[in-house]
Amino acid sequence: MLARVSVTRLAPSRASARRLLSTAAYGQTFDKILIANRGEIAVRVIKTAKKMGIKTVAVYSDADANSLHVRLADEAVNIVLDNIINAIKQTGAQAVHPGYGFLSENFHFVEALDKAGVTFIGPNAKSMFMMGDKIESKKIAKAAGVHTIPGFEGEVQDVEDAVRICKYFDHLQNGMPTSLATANQIGYPVMVKASAGGGGKGMRIAYNDKECREAFRLSKNEAKSSFGDDRMLVEKFIEDPRHIEIQLIGDQHGNTYYLPERECSIQRRNQKVIEEAPSVHIDAATRKAMGEQAVSLAKNVGYYSAGTCEFLVDPQRNFYFLEMNTRLQVEHPITEYITNLDLVELMIRVAANQKLNLDQKEISTPKGWAFESRVYAEDPEKYLPSIGRLTKYIEPTPLTISGHDVRCDTGIVEGSEISIYYDPMICKLCTYGATRDEARHRMESALDRYVIKGVTHNIPLLRDVISHPRFAAGKISTKFLAEEYPTGFKGASLAQNQRKEKLFAVAAVVHALRELNKREWVKGAGAFGESVSASAEPINKWELHASIPKTGDSEHILLLMDKDGSWKVQVGDENATVPLTIDWRVNSPIVRSTYDGEDVVVQFLDPLASGYRLQYLGTKFDVTVQSPQQHELSKYIKEKPKLDLTSVVLSPMPGTVVSVAVKEGDVVSEGGELAIVEAMKMQNVIRAPRAGKIKKVLVTSGHSVAGDEVMIELEKEKTA
Repeated sequence: MLARVSVTRLAPSRASARRLLSTAAYGQTFDKILIANRGEIAVRVIKTAKKMGIKTVAVYSDADANSLHVRLADEAVNIVLDNIINAIKQTGAQAVHPGYGFLSENFHFVEALDKAGVTFIGPNAKSMFMMGDKIESKKIAKAAGVHTIPGFEGEVQDVEDAVRICKYFDHLQNGMPTSLATANQIGYPVMVKASAGGGGKGMRIAYNDKECREAFRLSKNEAKSSFGDDRMLVEKFIEDPRHIEIQLIGDQHGNTYYLPERECSIQRRNQKVIEEAPSVHIDAATRKAMGEQAVSLAKNVGYYSAGTCEFLVDPQRNFYFLEMNTRLQVEHPITEYITNLDLVELMIRVAANQKLNLDQKEISTPKGWAFESRVYAEDPEKYLPSIGRLTKYIEPTPLTISGHDVRCDTGIVEGSEISIYYDPMICKLCTYGATRDEARHRMESALDRYVIKGVTHNIPLLRDVISHPRFAAGKISTKFLAEEYPTGFKGASLAQNQRKEKLFAVAAVVHALRELNKREWVKGAGAFGESVSASAEPINKWELHASIPKTGDSEHILLLMDKDGSWKVQVGDENATVPLTIDWRVNSPIVRSTYDGEDVVVQFLDPLASGYRLQYLGTKFDVTVQSPQQHELSKYIKEKPKLDLTSVVLSPMPGTVVSVAVKEGDVVSEGGELAIVEAMKMQNVIRAPRAGKIKKVLVTSGHSVAGDEVMIELEKEKTA
């Protein structure tokens, strides 16, 4: 849409003749703003606008016509039929909030708004241009005395240029290169990344020439697809770092403030997964130093509104400027939690030329602790996106009377569709507490009570990380996921803290309550009630066998129900009988219980042929629950033969084929590139599962593929 607007000026201009809204609480702002974004961030901006008495305009594509942000806004415009500038004119919006992504860091868009006499709720075009370009921003930061990562100072021209830059390591003496000729040869490992954009797209780590070539090619393609700018840079990759960022807010009167840091070290594919504020690693002196450098950099380019300076921090608290995001960050809610500030409100007030009168010491002192978990529709083992309709969607409710402890920023509702066209984020789930442990335990509880059905999601991984002993101790880095789950996350382990016993005990009581419920239905109003009710004797004892076929876990269970409705359960013949309480309406999704005095929350997902699909600690378990006789007879049931997939290559996710690297008759080695599939702006290399000869290629470039669709066939392996 933006391509239809031709703008060449860089210097910003702000129209002065506009009708402004004035309220006692918020001062003079705007009557109406248009939100040039979608999903949860559009909903987030709408909430603050409504609080301030400002009318809102949503924009949407055909795929988003029934989305939550469209329903909540006062007006909505289909931008497939019109571009955003025309939508502004059509609705009379005086200002535009870009959210993040999309147009939030596009200085051409800001110029177009300036030309149209519309206020951009964000920085001016000049500072956005200077700091939004990672190549230029690094030069500016270095000149301003900000600590920067060693790297090539300029645009990398092509693949071989990238390899040449990375190939040789120039030893530094006294912080300076030994010779000018080798000043830009920085050595492996390196980060190859796009000069524009962010969000983990167009970024890859390379440890050798082969990886560098692949990283450059894939990152450049992603950058072009996501940002329309495929310029690339290369910089030294800092080993074992923490990813820590400083939130800035500044006005147009020369006041710039820094807020407490956020730690974003839990990442996959350079995309943030869990964030927290503040960081356990940063002391007051380091916070002050990082904040002051960030403020200095912002003032150096005349920056105002919300912005974030991202840093890598080593174990000794040495910090290096990474980039500046000239927009509101995805993870801004946790900063709002620990500062009691509404960053969207401040952005609107700054855009209306209000002066901020904040106390730097006060706002840079954290008040409590907050976590954010990014809930994605994706496979938590391979980080591949999932699409589908949300057939069941229940957000966790607050645990405290104030309601301040749990926050869900989302743009979807039950029935919403997760499509291949947009980012697969479902929600930003945030929790708050007076201490880190309190906030962390509240996140555990919130994840346990978050019901999502219809798509695969990453709650199992989030729940495991939040309760991981290393995470609980705060001993994290950007390598956390790779180190703790080197072969991918396989699901929660039941081998500790009586987890297996707790799950089996709850499964047994669920089985018993469902059985009792069926008997009551038969006695009361069932079609065959009269014929069987006389024989329906009360039951208060069950002998059962519970197992998880996938893991091989299996136990004998004895279950007793007292007259007062309480339960006693023995899991395993060698274990003691322990008390169990349960709060569950039969077939409802949340099962709240205590096992031997410990809280246990399980989700009841689906009944199975001889058991139940339950979600415990975030992970789904198919638990078989049988009588002793059923268990004995089940040993004679033959297993269904597994499909032979050794000679076919399936698409791991729905998407579009970007390229095909092989043809019929080619001989490939194990791990060799076969094709590239793009889904949600991320490019995924499809590799050969084994060495062999290509029998058939069933897809071409531009071909749309479904998840598990056969793309390529290999000739069958010859047997001796």
